[in-house]
Amino acid sequence: MKDIFGKALRDYYNGNFSEEILTETSISEEDELPLSYLFREYTDMPKLEKKALQLAKGRILDVGCGAGSHSLYLQNEKKLEVTALDISEGAIEVCKNRGIQKTLQTDVFQLKNKKFDTILMLMNGTGIFGNYKEVPGKLKHLKQLLNENGQILIDSSDIIYMFDDDEDGGKWVPMDGDYYGEVTYTLKYKGETETSSWLYLDFNTLKNLAEMAGLQCELIAEGSHYDYLARLT
Repeated sequence: MKDIFGKALRDYYNGNFSEEILTETSISEEDELPLSYLFREYTDMPKLEKKALQLAKGRILDVGCGAGSHSLYLQNEKKLEVTALDISEGAIEVCKNRGIQKTLQTDVFQLKNKKFDTILMLMNGTGIFGNYKEVPGKLKHLKQLLNENGQILIDSSDIIYMFDDDEDGGKWVPMDGDYYGEVTYTLKYKGETETSSWLYLDFNTLKNLAEMAGLQCELIAEGSHYDYLARLT
């Protein structure tokens, strides 16, 4: 793992900023991801993220924490016990330097023998499932990390809008995969490139997959552009 994301976060935090991360998917063109956005304050967060942070309670696991902005708010403003988890070594280093007290550098799907009241999965939290077929099994793993009456707060987007309309008012959706929300996600930074599988899920599909894993799925809020926040219990 090149840890491009971690290198970029580390550079920005240490004042070595010279360029943004570039992102690209198999169905979208290259775009910039401003590093400053990953260090945003609560007031600058989208409404779905704010709603999730309001609903977070008890012992919290912030999955894919990045620079730790969500964890910092929960720890410092809400005075909650939060563990920031990321697979990226650089991200966890930045989280520690920003004052987050509890961190874990690991793959959440390898995490065992720990329990939480809230598992937080934001900024397209379904992305780390990678592939449609893997979702029920990975949700079952997350379920094992929940305390009784625990919750998973997760957001995603229905990317059906990215496909062309057909003559009948439907969409031309490619049939070469299991689900249209499976994409290849590429990061570029300072001459390095890293590619992974990434998954966007519409709410109804998430709900069906959650039920297969023995979880109830509730729509909490919808954003302005096909995005939503869900709670799994």
